[in-house]
Formats: sequence, structure tokens, C-alpha cells
Amino acid sequence: MQQPMPHQLMGYDRTITMFSPDGRLLQVEYAKKTVRQGSTAIGMVCSDGVILVTDKRIVDSLVVTESLDKIFQIDDHVMATASGILSDARVLIDRAQVRAQQNKVTYDSPIDILTVVKDISDLKQMCTQSAGLRPFGVSVLVAGIDSTGPKLFETDPTGIFFQYKAAAIGEGETEVEEVLHKQYKESITVEEGLKLCIKTLAKVLDKNFNVERVDAAFIKTSENMYKKASRSEIEKILKEAKKK
Repeated sequence: MQQPMPHQLMGYDRTITMFSPDGRLLQVEYAKKTVRQGSTAIGMVCSDGVILVTDKRIVDSLVVTESLDKIFQIDDHVMATASGILSDARVLIDRAQVRAQQNKVTYDSPIDILTVVKDISDLKQMCTQSAGLRPFGVSVLVAGIDSTGPKLFETDPTGIFFQYKAAAIGEGETEVEEVLHKQYKESITVEEGLKLCIKTLAKVLDKNFNVERVDAAFIKTSENMYKKASRSEIEKILKEAKKK
């Protein structure tokens, strides 16, 4: 009896608009695999704000580490990080930054987090059903504080999004989520959350870990202002985390 041919050989992965016989969009699934190969990023909602911590994945010692940004400011009260194809992420972040400024000029008020997330997700979804396009090969964590408090969302290449208390994307997603399920508490503060995330990232990267690879940022509810953690602050947090 002749064996059925793999989907790839039958051409179901050659166009984004074609479903396979078992109801899958293979190009979208390939995009998800790209995200899982990307650098690890962690987001967390704390009792007094939100934080993002990510791995810059510096592979060349000649690279100027300060020139690499993996956490992006969308507005004073909104930030994002991504895993996957970062050039794809820049397009989405640039769009979100423009959307935030338009909202401020038009309504004289800061944009709410869900509007940013929906705008990013709408563009991603459009690229899963339009001929001649490919899906965005990136997942994005969007974190910020609006009128209802601190929020964290994750949107994947399909255009779907979910709100989280804590989330991880990238190659270390499984290991990080195990730690978050065990140690995350809603009462955790920004300082405690940074310690947990940086310590977890160090554990996941193991021998490859280096302080220069870590990018961290936070927004506190009391200040409602985006701030990046300096290398000295990250080193201090890591030392304190190791003592416990």
C-alpha cells in the first residue's frame, strides 16, 4: 500500500492561504518554530508595576553590547520585547509607537495597553490569510500600566493574544515557565520580580550566562514611567539573588 506523502512534498506549505487536509496552516506553524528558536524573554505583572527581562544573545565579543536593545519603549507607560525574527518585531514596534502618539495627539490621553496589543495582533492575523505575504516570525510581550492597572499580554505569529500574570517566550520558555508556576506570586514586588527573572534567566543560560547579555526594564505604578535597568543595577540584583 502506498504511503501518503508528507505535507511538504504535497505543497501545502508553499502558500500561507492553503490549509493542509488535517486543517493546519503550515507556514504559521513554521513561524511558531522560529519563535521557539529565538532568545528567551520574560514578562511579569507585579503588585507595584510590570517588568520585562530578556536575553540579548550576544555571540560575538566584538559587538558593542550597549548598542543592542531587546526591550522597546512604545510610550511612557508601555514597553515590549520579542522573540524570533527581530526585524519583524521592529516593524510591529514602530507601528505601535506611531499608534500611541496618534492616540495622544487625537484624544490627549495615553493609549491603553489592549489597544496596542489588538493593533499588533490585527496586522499579524492579516498576514496569515493574504496571498503573497508570510506570517510575522515573532512573538511579542507587551507590558504596561493603564487606567485599570499593570498588564502583560503575549501575541504569537497567528495574531492571537492572551493576558498573563507572568509569561515567557523563546528557546527557554519551558524551563522558565516551570519556575514561574512554582515561584510567582501576585504579591511580588518589582524588585523581587527582577531578582526572580534574572536568576531564572541565569539558570536557563547556564554556562552561557553573562550580565552583558541581560536586558531589563520596568514601569512602576507610582511613577508610570518606563525605566531601563543599568548593567550595575543588574549586577547588584544578581549578587543579591545568589545570596538567597
